[in-house]
Amino acid sequence: MEEKRKRKFGDRRDGWWVKDTTGLQVIMTHLMPNRTDCEVYLHESIDITELLKYIDRKNAEHPEYKTTLFHCIITGLTKMVHERPKMNRFIQGRRIYERYDISSSFVCKRRFTDHAEEALMVLVPKMTDTLDDVSRKIVGEVHETRKSEHSTGGVDALMDSLAKWPRPLLMAFVKLIRILDFWGVNPKAITEGDPNYTTMLLSNLGSIKCPSVYHHLNNYGTNSIMITVGTMYKDEVLMPDGSKEIRDLVDIGATLDERIADGFYFARSLKLVKHICSNPELLDRPIGEPSGFDYK
Repeated sequence: MEEKRKRKFGDRRDGWWVKDTTGLQVIMTHLMPNRTDCEVYLHESIDITELLKYIDRKNAEHPEYKTTLFHCIITGLTKMVHERPKMNRFIQGRRIYERYDISSSFVCKRRFTDHAEEALMVLVPKMTDTLDDVSRKIVGEVHETRKSEHSTGGVDALMDSLAKWPRPLLMAFVKLIRILDFWGVNPKAITEGDPNYTTMLLSNLGSIKCPSVYHHLNNYGTNSIMITVGTMYKDEVLMPDGSKEIRDLVDIGATLDERIADGFYFARSLKLVKHICSNPELLDRPIGEPSGFDYK
């Protein structure tokens, strides 16, 4: 995905038109054209015992850049999407597309107070990046964002400006944007930096001591995956040898557009995420490097 395909007829600026799909998938885009009508929800408890030990070692070696569980999850999910390319697909204009890049987006609170503004952040890592690169990019972006209590540009500033328009004018503008969105010709100034146009939209609820919850998808944009990460906790787990141990766990909720792949593909993708969390040294390798996971 690092090298973009040559754009052909029917391709969008942010993805190429996938034509080698089953007839069922194509018909589903017409029978169920709205993304919110095609949501499938997954909820899984993931063992992060080894991952937390790995994070402690990482932070002891490089205390100037604190690596967090959220950084690891974003990197691990990006590795999964690279290895499972159907997870990077989206439906728009009743067609199936696959993105050129793998992107993640999340919301950052400028201050941990009730009235503090939120900032939208988008991360597009290179396939040569490792966890260290991803962690430093996120830390740097969050630090820059929290320098100001108010939006200083980008999609945040654009929304602040549009919110001041008279209601009839704003309604007409949004209708026009939706039409352009259907045909894939929305201006780059509107889509760039918008989390609705990323591979994955994540919410780190654990940072505010909340459990993972169900979160809907949006019909607007191209986002097909919404993930919530809950708080860490300890619980008794049955181990492969039949013994029981107290392990560190985290609940992850995922809402997916069922039209981009089937349940078997989703299940295998989840297994890969678990494998990465159990073998965190994989995060030290480039995102684009195969994990070597045996799907059998």
